[in-house]
Amino acid sequence: MSLAIAGKTVLVTGANRGLGRALVDEALRRGAERVYAASRQPMVVPDAQVTPLMLDVTDPGKIRQAVESVEYLDILINNAGVSVPDDLSDRSAFERHLAVNLYRTLDATRAFLPSLTRSRGAVVNIVSLGAVAAVSVLPAYSVSKAASLSLTQSLRALLAGRGVSVYAVMPGPIDTDMVRDLDIPKTPPEDVARATLDGVERGEEEIFPDSMSALLADGWRAGVAKELERQNAALVAAEPIAA
Repeated sequence: MSLAIAGKTVLVTGANRGLGRALVDEALRRGAERVYAASRQPMVVPDAQVTPLMLDVTDPGKIRQAVESVEYLDILINNAGVSVPDDLSDRSAFERHLAVNLYRTLDATRAFLPSLTRSRGAVVNIVSLGAVAAVSVLPAYSVSKAASLSLTQSLRALLAGRGVSVYAVMPGPIDTDMVRDLDIPKTPPEDVARATLDGVERGEEEIFPDSMSALLADGWRAGVAKELERQNAALVAAEPIAA
């Protein structure tokens, strides 16, 4: 389902910098009525349409407080994430990445699901090309993003019966603090934010928002993996996950 941003209420996690801040700005540019800019640290945003929101996605109590502060929600953008280099020698690296990039994405989605169901809204998960092709210097990150993609596909099938759309954004490297030290081509976050919301407005289930990821777009959408996802989604007997 396509979903125009104009007039909608949007919540962006990890909104204090990088892609998160660019998504806030882009939602405003498209006419969003209200944007909740969620982050672990206090933010000052000089725009009356932006409501700063203290939200640590690793803290269930903070998630509950955030839900109580949001009266209405059309679009949840799960952008908060972590990426730390590792060499497969320390299991705690996996636990750290999975805690933020997988479990807290699910926790935030479940917490805001009642509101999204009422608005017949959308969940937008910022995944990564690392989900389908591991970044060898970021193995724990890649594993967590592969899990995030699988979670997104499952949510898409399970929430369809509630009228909630679910999108996976599959960017390549973005020019943010997260990968600034990697000597690879990077896309400005503003470009990724613009292409992300373009994809939401066009109703693209997988959004490939930069020149690197765009090379995969046609093959993915017409490929065996996407067709298998559709077949598996048909197994869902319209039983949504519990809120």
